[in-house]
Amino acid sequence: MKKALLTFVALSGLFLSGCATPPPVNFSVPNVGPSQAKIDAEVKSITVSSARPDESSGDLPMWTTNILPQWKEALEEALNKMAIFKDDSKNKLSISVKVTKIDTPSAGFSMTTDVAARYELISRADGSIIYTTDIDATGVCPGDYAFLGATRATESFNRAIQNNISKFLMQLETVNINKPMFPTKAGEKK
Repeated sequence: MKKALLTFVALSGLFLSGCATPPPVNFSVPNVGPSQAKIDAEVKSITVSSARPDESSGDLPMWTTNILPQWKEALEEALNKMAIFKDDSKNKLSISVKVTKIDTPSAGFSMTTDVAARYELISRADGSIIYTTDIDATGVCPGDYAFLGATRATESFNRAIQNNISKFLMQLETVNINKPMFPTKAGEKK
């Protein structure tokens, strides 16, 4: 009887997980709508890169560079939906994102991923840093989300980056382009 029950449980586990594949990496931020606030600037470029060891605030796995293009695409998509920047403005900005930490779960019932990134809005006219912020975000995927641990881990990873971008979007609505956080001095050499 015990052997039959054990065989049934093992086969059930194989059946339930054998055909399952983890979800794809998807950082697209849900529920982004047009912003009531507007920033009088056009975004000319967006870069997303990983921090150097002396800039990091935690672990950065070797595969971090593999997800940077998807992070950039998700940020661009969210900014387009938000429509917070004015494409016809004489002011031009670059957005720079530096990923400083990715802490993924190794195992567990509920999976939690922590990510951190530094976002900067930089004036293309003089290099002033209009706005900078360090954002930490967590993505949690409960144990009842999926049977397969890899599915829960991937979903917690997706949620962490979505939450990170979402926090940046909320802060973006408070930016005043006329008051740079770190202005450059006229004639200063970089």
